[in-house]
Amino acid sequence: MAEQEQAKPFVLVASGARSGDNDEAFSMQQFSEKRRSTLCIGFVAAVFLVLAIIVLTLFLTVFHIQDPTIRLNSMTIQSLEMSPKGTLRTDVSVKLLADVSVKNPNAASFKVDNGTVTVYYGGRVVGEGSYFQGKARPRRTLRRNVTVEIEPEEFLSDPGFVTDIIGSKGLNISSYTRISGRIDIMNIIKRNVLVKFNCSTTFRGLHGDKCKPQLDF
Repeated sequence: MAEQEQAKPFVLVASGARSGDNDEAFSMQQFSEKRRSTLCIGFVAAVFLVLAIIVLTLFLTVFHIQDPTIRLNSMTIQSLEMSPKGTLRTDVSVKLLADVSVKNPNAASFKVDNGTVTVYYGGRVVGEGSYFQGKARPRRTLRRNVTVEIEPEEFLSDPGFVTDIIGSKGLNISSYTRISGRIDIMNIIKRNVLVKFNCSTTFRGLHGDKCKPQLDF
């Protein structure tokens, strides 16, 4: 009986030790789960932050649409025939060749649906050329030649024409270029674009001077 009574405290002590180990293991498990939960939340937050940065970057670069710009590189008279008397022949049309560039600063192509070049002399419309179509690739320039046909009577109706073409001042001609098209980014963002450009050119002979912009927007 004495030996059994002496063994009981040992059993109680051993049982108390196992209980402490279980509590410590449970605490470690709670800490591990809490740590995994914190890491998971941090990972999800980091993913959302990266996605937000990517979306913001796309909207500031790829999805940010800028208006294309027009440039009239040159304008040349292809046909302008004078009679032996020094007057403009009325049986031959006057043809102007306009060299037009469209610069596309966007990361998506700019499809030109329609474009026209209108020519003015003496404040009046004397001719118009159209059928300016094509596609300006991303961050590239589309270049086209547009032929404008003018009836000689349109020039002759202005009393200052003979003086301008014979005199030293030259033939002052203004042009108005209008181009409409569409920019489509991955079928997500679509925008219709209209760009216009006015300039004046002075002809001394068959070739005009460098175009002087009057309005570009």
